[in-house]
Amino acid sequence: MTDTVLIASFSGRALAQSARRAGFKPLVADAFCDEDTRAAAEHARIVPGAALHGFRTKPLIAALESLAASAPSPQIGLVLGSGFEDKTRLVAALASRFKLLGPDAETIRDCKDPATFVATLTRLGIPHPETVSDPPADSNAWLTKRVGGSGGRHIRKYASAGKLSARRYYQREIDGQRLSIGGVFSTGGARILATRQWTSPSARQPFRYGGAVSTLELDAELFGQIASAATAAANAFGLVGMASFDFVVEGRVANLVDINPRPGAAIDVLDDDEGYAFASHILACLGRYVPPAKRRPGTARAAAVLHADRGPVTVGAVAWPEWSADRPASGTMIGEGEPLASAFAAAETSDAAEDLVRARLAELESLIYAAKT
Repeated sequence: MTDTVLIASFSGRALAQSARRAGFKPLVADAFCDEDTRAAAEHARIVPGAALHGFRTKPLIAALESLAASAPSPQIGLVLGSGFEDKTRLVAALASRFKLLGPDAETIRDCKDPATFVATLTRLGIPHPETVSDPPADSNAWLTKRVGGSGGRHIRKYASAGKLSARRYYQREIDGQRLSIGGVFSTGGARILATRQWTSPSARQPFRYGGAVSTLELDAELFGQIASAATAAANAFGLVGMASFDFVVEGRVANLVDINPRPGAAIDVLDDDEGYAFASHILACLGRYVPPAKRRPGTARAAAVLHADRGPVTVGAVAWPEWSADRPASGTMIGEGEPLASAFAAAETSDAAEDLVRARLAELESLIYAAKT
């Protein structure tokens, strides 16, 4: 009998597809229930209001309990994706009702708290940008970030004196290559892969996440440095299962700038045809041995997000290409600048894969806006 697993994520498509490839029956609660999410899930529920306001306790629990009641086989627990980094009370409430397969509320809080983040990295000797809670006297070369923020949409350049919000902190900006370590961490070790990431800036969100590509050509010494830092930080915070660690490389120094204690946006790049990412996450969370990943020699994979930057759109009857994902149902209204869909690509080099996925974003944008209603 195939195990059923609950998934709650702002967008649950990638987790649902990985779970299905791994042989699970995913029950998904998210903010959109895109067409491909519904196709991958055994059952799916939209959480009312989540797309506009984020997850709230009563609607999310109601959706999960409805899904649990429809489970066709025994449930092994609940996997959380994006949307919970700043909602640790909600995570604690979920843990009182379901078996969490991933970090608990305290672990998430520690990873996203600026003071704990800095203290831990300093103790471990891991390079990181100067990070403070009070506004810096010099506003040049500083960023302001929201505590518990993710995806880059919350990051702004700090350009004025005075404290902005009690939920914001300040981090010195570093120019350099953006790399991320994503993988599965367990008591038996870490199974990791590096990706190169880029932003898709808009006027209001200059650090909005754009996409990621696996880094076949990454220097071995640099990979060793970021892999060691990510593993040490994961052990210090007690992370188990999928997580990602964002770095900015300045010269030969890899600065750890953020920890995402959950499956990251690059799961589509890191996974394989057998759902290794999800299967390994479950094994790690159950305290079992996580086997090494089967490498795909000579192939770089890229995934990128298309935003509705041409303006708001009501999605029409789109002939979705096979390399597209996060496909809104016909009639869905997407606001200007909001995530619209995603594209995938594979090529012999990282640069070629990134170029191809960017070209596909342009093609996908034309298809969607041409078919709008």
